[in-house]
Amino acid sequence: MSAERREGAGPGAAAPAAAAGPAGLTPDARAEALPDHASISRPARTQAALTHAALPHAELTHADVVIIGAGFAGIGLGMRLRHAGRDDFVILERATAVGGTWRDNTYPGVACDIPAQLYSYSFRQKADWSRVFAPGDEINSYLSECVAAEGLEPNIHFGAELLEARWDARENRWRLTTSRGDYTARVLVTAAGRLSEPMLPAVDGLESFAGPRFHTAAWDHSVDLTGKRVGVVGTGASAVQLVPQLAAAGAEVVVFQRSAPYVIPRGDRAFTPAEREFFAGHPQALDRARADIFRAAEAGFAQKRHGSAEAAQHRERALSHLERQVADPVLRRMLTPDYEIGCKRVLISDDYYPALGLSTVTLEPSALRSVAGIRATAASGTEYDLDVLVFATGFETTELPFSRLVVGRSGATLAEHWMNGMSAFASTSVHGFPNLYIVDGPLASLGHNSAVEMIETQIEYILGALAEPAQVLEVSAEAEHDYTAELDRANADTVWLRGGCTSWYLDPRTGRQTLLWPGTARAFRERNARFDPTPYAASGAVALAPL
Repeated sequence: MSAERREGAGPGAAAPAAAAGPAGLTPDARAEALPDHASISRPARTQAALTHAALPHAELTHADVVIIGAGFAGIGLGMRLRHAGRDDFVILERATAVGGTWRDNTYPGVACDIPAQLYSYSFRQKADWSRVFAPGDEINSYLSECVAAEGLEPNIHFGAELLEARWDARENRWRLTTSRGDYTARVLVTAAGRLSEPMLPAVDGLESFAGPRFHTAAWDHSVDLTGKRVGVVGTGASAVQLVPQLAAAGAEVVVFQRSAPYVIPRGDRAFTPAEREFFAGHPQALDRARADIFRAAEAGFAQKRHGSAEAAQHRERALSHLERQVADPVLRRMLTPDYEIGCKRVLISDDYYPALGLSTVTLEPSALRSVAGIRATAASGTEYDLDVLVFATGFETTELPFSRLVVGRSGATLAEHWMNGMSAFASTSVHGFPNLYIVDGPLASLGHNSAVEMIETQIEYILGALAEPAQVLEVSAEAEHDYTAELDRANADTVWLRGGCTSWYLDPRTGRQTLLWPGTARAFRERNARFDPTPYAASGAVALAPL
């Protein structure tokens, strides 16, 4: 899902797809972070199979480990802690259900862009996925099933939105203020992901729009779109899933495209009952299938090297797909990207291009500029009368909202530490923030493989840290700096920096690529799966240096 502004940042994303449960800004802070005119529906948080009433658990004021967010990362860490025989942890979730981005995104056609057999926990696989690429509600149900099967419900506190997390140097613990009450923890893990805070573009006059308007992450199912004139803003991963569904439902659709995405074939299909039965009875075959998908995906990293032969072959595949599916030369020209493939997220779809060829669908090759009543004006000057506006514009990705709420031992926030772009040693630990571990944060996502693989590696790292005898661990400034500088150098020759585009991978303040690991998932695991205390100062062993 997702789309322009932060193109491709959506639940279907290879990296973004695995975002954990949201736990970001307070409602007031979120309102300040969005444009003044953006009075657009917020994500509904009650759709998951596993839902809970207001505050079903008694307050637990202290836990050894507090995890923020009950999505893929938070639930995964909770399961691994339970497997290790630990029950001294709490997962704080601001919503009333688990699932993270897969709970919030319920727009028509929402699905994952990574095969389901790889987009799942390696330690709790699912044999009976319905399709090669699982629909969003099936992934959401899978996460709820994991929570129920592992008995994690008592450890999850719902309705607990993070308001502030502050390191207490006197007590060597984190003090958390939430909408549910106060907590303390020796260790804090942020598993809030990057797909929890919708990104909205600045559009003049948006507040005057006469009809319903909402983000794909806050789909309004009460709006009947049959026969309606619907404007879709953005052409990222959510848009390419949504537009064919809108057209099939009888809507007249205008797609506002700032830049054309590359699209390759999806090749989705349903698993047969015999296949599902076979995998259920032969778990080793399921392991082999997962391993095969992983190896094939890993080969895709070579396509991210600027000017590589693999990138050229990848581009040819995408353009051939475009030529096969779009006969109109004018439309095909509007849909041909003007940047190197992979610079922005490459999308997968077999029905997006055909939908754009329908008489009921119009491609507007420029951004939405302004709105006055029902009239929407594109940057090209073309005007459209619309009944509904849908923003498929992705999420806050490079300036994670929760970073404004986390205060380290110097009194500075994590956001202030990240003024020049996100950074973390092992993509997990930050100097000045003792006993804080960040999952799915700086340089910990992928553009070619499953984010769940990266999350599992980071979970291994955190489990290693928790096994250390030291009560307090803080990574050195030098280690964080050197790790970040090394990865910045590795990024220099990638299409993300040299591909001729502006993408949601880049920090808008510095131009640094701060989201994607510049290597394979295997290389990330080899580098970061084992915790090494050497670059850390430990309480009782090495005094923490002044900031």
